[in-house]
Amino acid sequence: MRTRAGRFARAAPISTTGDIFVQIASYRDPQLPVTLRDAIEQASDPARLHFCIAWQHGDDERKEDVAAAVGGKGRLTLLDIPHGESRGACWARHQLQQHYQGEAYTLQLDSHHRFVPGWDDLCVRMIEDLRADGVAKPLLTAYLPSFDPDHDPEARVQVPWHLAFDRFIPEGAVFFMPAAIPDWQARTRPMRARFYSAHFAFTLGSFAREVQHNPAFYFHGEEISLAVRAYTHGYDLFHPHCLIAWHEYTRKGRTKHWDDHATWGAANVSSHAENRRLLGMDEFADQPAAVTDAQRGPYGLGSARPLEAYERYAGICFRRRAVTQAVLDRTEPGPADNSGVSYASFAASCVPRFRHCIDVALPRVPLDDYDSWLVVFKDAAGEDLFRQDADAEEIARMKADPDGYCKVWRSFDTDVQPRSWLVWPHSAAHGWCPPLHGTL
Repeated sequence: MRTRAGRFARAAPISTTGDIFVQIASYRDPQLPVTLRDAIEQASDPARLHFCIAWQHGDDERKEDVAAAVGGKGRLTLLDIPHGESRGACWARHQLQQHYQGEAYTLQLDSHHRFVPGWDDLCVRMIEDLRADGVAKPLLTAYLPSFDPDHDPEARVQVPWHLAFDRFIPEGAVFFMPAAIPDWQARTRPMRARFYSAHFAFTLGSFAREVQHNPAFYFHGEEISLAVRAYTHGYDLFHPHCLIAWHEYTRKGRTKHWDDHATWGAANVSSHAENRRLLGMDEFADQPAAVTDAQRGPYGLGSARPLEAYERYAGICFRRRAVTQAVLDRTEPGPADNSGVSYASFAASCVPRFRHCIDVALPRVPLDDYDSWLVVFKDAAGEDLFRQDADAEEIARMKADPDGYCKVWRSFDTDVQPRSWLVWPHSAAHGWCPPLHGTL
């Protein structure tokens, strides 16, 4: 079969029947009706689609517009949630999963997407091909290539993306970044994946019951926790090797949940602690067996594989906040990577890469003649761990950033967790200016 979405060949035809439970958590998003309309128009069989939408709406949104976008061509379950009653994305996604009705497949999306023709058949075909190849529970996921609704379809990126490791953030969650699949045009099968994207995940419908979102999670930590939980429940992660859909990343000028809810900070802190407990990080790295058992629970690890199996496969050691060189090189993982050595040897082989962006608001650095900034990261005792100063060229580049912040990115290897930073600007005319400090 050849489509404008890419190549996907198979010697013998397979069935692409089966309903799809489409989960969309939408927060005050005017793109929702457009997304629904495009999903319907581009589907091979709209009647198979059961849209379940956590409609966290403002007073300016109308339920009739959502229903009209589906237009009776698919089923619609609309959870009517005034935006002031929302508890965040993970809570909303948990609400959606309670309305799963036994569909053969499930698709988790955001509310700002565009789709290729026949996207539903493409997704099912990939899943069923993987199952025919012996993968019992395949899961397709990706940071989808981007589109800009103000310049659509011209601005759609025409290369499928995968998820690459970016960094551990100070709170412990793992961040990812999109990267193009380099050999996608030559591929006839999906690429094995280490990580999970919350804005695109297509798999067997049973996932909606087996791996439910923790409603207490707020935002950060969601994706790495779901990657681990899916894998330990027996799911194998893959990236689609051809174009399926596009995602809008910026949502410029639109209200986010944290803009409306002053308590989001406390919820975020609690989520980070729960994530570290789940992954056995930092204060939970030497937790007793009783606590490890508590990692199971309704929103915990599965029993099909242990946490260490995911770490070996993905090339990531949570206790050390470290990854293998293969992860840094962005190579495709193998199903048995790192299985031939002891866990201690595997953990020791990982690179404890620390990468962080110090955001310095422009009003804090008002002069135009800075010739250097001293940039230092310190440990818990206040001792220097790493120093890499910024020169005049880097400073000028940072001060020209349209976001209103100087973004001071630094990366280095350390087994000691940095706890604070120092940026000390030097002016050609005024000498050393007041130092800037921050905690991590």
